[in-house]
Amino acid sequence: MVGVVRMEKQSLLKGTIILGLAGIIARFIGLFFRWPLIMLIGDEGVGYYQLSYPLYMFFIGIASGVPVAISKMVSEKNALNDKEGILLVLKKSLLLMAILGGGFSLFLFVNSKYLIAFLKWDDKSLYALLAIAFAPIFISIMSVFRGFFQGMQNMNPTAISEIIEQLGRVFVGIGLAFILLPKGIEYSAGGAAFGAAAGGIFGGIYLFSRFMKIRPQLYTKKLKKDNKVLSKLLHIAIPISLGATVGTVMSLIDSVIVPQKLLEAGLTYKDSLILYGQLTGKAFVLINVPLTLSIALCASIVPAISEQYVLGLREEMKSKIDIALKFSAVIALPSLCGLYFMAEPILKLVFPGHSDGHLILQYLALSIPFIIFAQCTTAILQATGEVRAPVYNLVIGCIVKVVITYILVPIPNINIYGAVIGTFVGYIVASSLNIITLRRKQNIKMSLYNIIIKPAFASIIMIIGVVFIYWYAYNITKSNGISCIISIASGAAVYATFIVMFGVLEIKYIKKRILRR
Repeated sequence: MVGVVRMEKQSLLKGTIILGLAGIIARFIGLFFRWPLIMLIGDEGVGYYQLSYPLYMFFIGIASGVPVAISKMVSEKNALNDKEGILLVLKKSLLLMAILGGGFSLFLFVNSKYLIAFLKWDDKSLYALLAIAFAPIFISIMSVFRGFFQGMQNMNPTAISEIIEQLGRVFVGIGLAFILLPKGIEYSAGGAAFGAAAGGIFGGIYLFSRFMKIRPQLYTKKLKKDNKVLSKLLHIAIPISLGATVGTVMSLIDSVIVPQKLLEAGLTYKDSLILYGQLTGKAFVLINVPLTLSIALCASIVPAISEQYVLGLREEMKSKIDIALKFSAVIALPSLCGLYFMAEPILKLVFPGHSDGHLILQYLALSIPFIIFAQCTTAILQATGEVRAPVYNLVIGCIVKVVITYILVPIPNINIYGAVIGTFVGYIVASSLNIITLRRKQNIKMSLYNIIIKPAFASIIMIIGVVFIYWYAYNITKSNGISCIISIASGAAVYATFIVMFGVLEIKYIKKRILRR
């Protein structure tokens, strides 16, 4: 058996930073999608677009376990110098995802009218649903190659593909939305939805070209037939996919429950759709920015910890788990403070002229730490072979969320905030159960002081500085945008300084893990 494939191999921290920065850049590019889209079709049009999106995300949830399983299996095969095993994993994964993605695309396209009738959506949402039906097949193929490169612990191709995907989505989606606007906002929303497929095509082409460059390093004369590869892939992927599907089912249920229950609260259909658009098209979009860093961390956790786990290096594994939990808190707590106390200025910056919904964003921001800890602990459990437990925990959290949403949204004085409360409580339950499972299964001792208290103090100091600098800058410039950018940049510098001062992440460790493995 020949040695490990020669590729750049990155540490947990470095891989997280690469994916995190790429994710933030992609989100920022995505704002160029949201800005003109809201300007073109308003909150009502975004509501049509957002109604179809949970079905697409439902597929992403169904398929999400496969790239994670690929990442885990490729990491293990590479740790054992098994090139043939790496190629077998890739081959079986491509076959599986081509069938899964193609089948879901066909299902959505053929059954779009029946789905809209069954889900009681407005008939005008048909065009967005038809357009987004093209996306799953292309996203499926792209996700296989992302899982491969993540398994090789090289996050650069995935990072670049995310940016390319988002650029394709913006240019094609907005271009079609603009061209189709004269036909009506529902057609324009459909054009925007097609951007998801375009992004998948461009991102997939880039990843395939990168793979072909390293394909000679994986050369084997002939691949043996091994059905165990597919069965192991499914054994890992199915529970992970079920967990992700539960999360996207939350969004799908929200798209059914929330608009209908808002009607029961006494709102008109248009007003309920506008509030739903503010929740999903604005608040969740901004909440997803810090979650991008968390998702990047999770993508780095699985192959890094899986490698230590399969080699039996328990102390090294525990060290990486500790760093992952610290990094989760370092991401979550300042994000909570920033989006809660700066909700209105940020919305005015991101959605000028359409900044309604800052209270929704404020309250939804409270759920950020629990979502991030749920994601991080899920990835850790998956990497250590506990793939079912986080699924059960998330199911329980989902049930709690649905019950609370169902009860609270129809109450006139609560309305849309019932969905926010449901999300908040649901993720508290899921993250708490995950932490209990992790402590029991892996005997992990978590330092509350180092993981939570220190980043919390740094976050409080940061947000005091941010608010003060914002108002000081605003009094001078009279510009919300300039004041926002200055205060956020200053806050990031203050936070980074205090994180190092408090010893949450030591300078020596950061330099070592970023500059070399």
